[in-house]
Amino acid sequence: MQDHRRRLVIVGHVQGVGFRYAMTRKADEFGIRGWVRNRLDGEVEALIEGSPEAVAQMVAWARHGPRGARVERVEVEPAEPTHGEFDDFSMRPNT
Repeated sequence: MQDHRRRLVIVGHVQGVGFRYAMTRKADEFGIRGWVRNRLDGEVEALIEGSPEAVAQMVAWARHGPRGARVERVEVEPAEPTHGEFDDFSMRPNT
């Protein structure tokens, strides 16, 4: 089965609430590879890759996030999977 890759932009009150840390824990739980980072515009951006089921679980989780987050919307865009680019899920520097 081929992995799926999606780019997420999470909009709302999503910085300063541990969103990236919680997403990293969930990614490990769901078997997701990729990265997450805060953006200077106050949004959180992530590139996620994994099985179709794992990607769907991660997108569903991102729609509410951790306690303290107030997610207004999650923009989901397809991204081309590239085999072997990611070994794990990590936090990247802010952009």
